[in-house]
Amino acid sequence: VQLQASGGGLVRTGGYLRLSCAASGNIFRIDDMGWYRQAPGKQRELVASITGGGITNYADSVKDRFTISRDNAENMMHLQLNSLKPEDTAVYYCNAGRTSGGRVFWYNRWGQGTLVTVSS
Repeated sequence: VQLQASGGGLVRTGGYLRLSCAASGNIFRIDDMGWYRQAPGKQRELVASITGGGITNYADSVKDRFTISRDNAENMMHLQLNSLKPEDTAVYYCNAGRTSGGRVFWYNRWGQGTLVTVSS
């Protein structure tokens, strides 16, 4: 499975961006997909995830501001980022995984990610 994130950029506080993730390779081995981010000096964290059936989950810090979606026919995933804050500044990575026994086993094929910078 290969994943390529894109769509980052520089925006002002309150602005918006739409990130995209293109999946390729053994895509039949993908169940859940998710967006992670890593801010300078901080650990990588899961921001949002979505199952193959469209069930979504969000970190509390982005709930009601970010929206995750996926297009299984196009092997794409998106993250709409609204009402951006300076603390959302980070490199955003997409991830994919398989589910087994109710758990998600993430592939962690991070790639380069895409940088989101929110100015105050």
